Amino acid sequence: MEFIELIKVPKVDNVTMRRNALPTVEGGTLCITSHHLILSSRKDGEEELWLLHRNIDLVERKPLTLGGGSLVIKCKDFSVIHLDIVGSEDFNNAADSIEALSNVDAQHLMYAFFYRPMYSIVEDGWTAFSTEAEFSKLILQSENEWRISHINRDYSVCKSYPKTVVVPKSIPDEEILVAATFRQGGRFPVLCFRHENGAVLLRAGEPLVGPSGRRCKEDERLINAILTIGKRGYIIDTRSQTLAQTARDILFWQTKGGGVELEIYYPQWRRIHKPIDRHYTLLDSLSKLLEACSDTNCTMDKWLSRLDASGWLTNVRETLNCACVVAQCLDQESNSVLIHGGDGVDLTLAVTSLTQIILNPDCRSIRGFEALIEREWLQGGYPFRTRHSKSAFAYSLSNVKNQRKAYAPSFLLFSQNGDVHADPSCGFLLFIDCVWQIYNQFPFSFEFSEQFLMTLVQHSYASQFGTFLCDNVCEREELHLMTKTVSLWSHVNRPDIMQSYMNPVYEPNPCVIWPSVHPISLQLWNGMYLKGIIDQSSMKKTWNTIAELKENEKELKKEAIKLRKYLLDLHQSRHSIQRKLSEATIDDNPTSDDCVNFQHTEDSSSESPGDIDHPLKYQ
Repeated sequence: MEFIELIKVPKVDNVTMRRNALPTVEGGTLCITSHHLILSSRKDGEEELWLLHRNIDLVERKPLTLGGGSLVIKCKDFSVIHLDIVGSEDFNNAADSIEALSNVDAQHLMYAFFYRPMYSIVEDGWTAFSTEAEFSKLILQSENEWRISHINRDYSVCKSYPKTVVVPKSIPDEEILVAATFRQGGRFPVLCFRHENGAVLLRAGEPLVGPSGRRCKEDERLINAILTIGKRGYIIDTRSQTLAQTARDILFWQTKGGGVELEIYYPQWRRIHKPIDRHYTLLDSLSKLLEACSDTNCTMDKWLSRLDASGWLTNVRETLNCACVVAQCLDQESNSVLIHGGDGVDLTLAVTSLTQIILNPDCRSIRGFEALIEREWLQGGYPFRTRHSKSAFAYSLSNVKNQRKAYAPSFLLFSQNGDVHADPSCGFLLFIDCVWQIYNQFPFSFEFSEQFLMTLVQHSYASQFGTFLCDNVCEREELHLMTKTVSLWSHVNRPDIMQSYMNPVYEPNPCVIWPSVHPISLQLWNGMYLKGIIDQSSMKKTWNTIAELKENEKELKKEAIKLRKYLLDLHQSRHSIQRKLSEATIDDNPTSDDCVNFQHTEDSSSESPGDIDHPLKYQ
């Protein structure tokens, strides 16, 4: 396919661009290229628009009776752009071109394969984080308990797992191979995190128990091997008990029924259900939230009612609460935890990631957070291509047209070869929102800023970098992303770029942080959901001022250190001079012993015989 076939009109003149909370650009030229939508007025001081087609979620047409009309471009990062175009032909051709280009889904045609940076790459982000490097410390700390397995070296066991995983040392690969057939998507239990007290965090797919109560002895040995004699563990299921029961009873086409672990076969484990809404419900919740945010004319009562009805902050609360429960089991009870939901690639990853942020201070640094994203989401198998193909605006339109009725109750679609394809979702956004909530409660404990989180969300939907392309590591290797694209981490970790994402009030906190999940403690993320409605420039200026003050504070501290050192040098010089003067004075005058001897000589002629018996009389 050639991009030129999709572009009906490459350039349109006299276009007006309107964006909430930003100045209107009039008389601009709209250029439609293979990957970008560009609008420029060619006037000094006016900002140009460079928008990746991949970032466009929905194009709405509002034609005028006299010709032409307005294109409402709704983006996956929740920004909304209005383009007023004169002339019906240009209006329709531009709309057709933008819609066609924004729906291109072939990964090898993404802009990341054509992007070439204008700077030299200091650090290759593709090799910055690996399973061996990330888990080497854990293996060294518990070399008798865990090992790195290469059972998935050709991705035949689990396509969504990386080549190497960390498993119990006492379980051979042959048993793991059998246990993988008992888990949804082949996602057998693997190690995510080891707490300093020895408790471990694992994740997996749901067991394929089915309505017949199927069991797998290899899976039982794998999970039970994690616990020592007398220890207990928790299995946290992110589904409600009813939903888990439904998954067990339903037999999908060419698949086996799901379910939960039967306690009789896992006697040391206690199962707890901490239900979080499924990914399709989350997208519906996000869609309602954006609809409420875009209605700027509603009253306060109606706005609060719509915000509450969306249920988004409730989903945030439930996700955070589940992560806090897991962290409490690990930290305060020293019990190991296994987490799963359905396929284990959505909310499971959100909970395991949030748990590590709560417990592990390294995950609150920039590089540590990058490693967490790489380990849990990219190598953990979150299907970014599928989940982020569309966002809430497109979902809202499909909901209006009743297209949701075409989906199965579980919202899973199957291809002819039996592979599972899920509809778009916002699990990663939910995770980032939860991180922001913790950041908002502990602003001094995170090395990165709010802008860093927003950047990750934006690049996960549309980017010039290849980091978030494809659904798993296997697909990324098939497309040779490491050699054909640039990693986002290569860009972010440049010293000048990283500095722009630093939190100016950061103070390293080695302690566990316990976020509040009380409704009054949770807030709507204005910077993410209201950035196109509320002017964010004042907040940016505030943070820039704080950064400048902190930088001035650093300079003043450096100057104070120099002055202290200079003062110390002066004191040392003064004492040195005083010592030399004292020595010089002693050399020019007789000592006290000399004076005594001299006095004794003078009085020797007049001393009496009795005085001779007291030679020390004058000493």
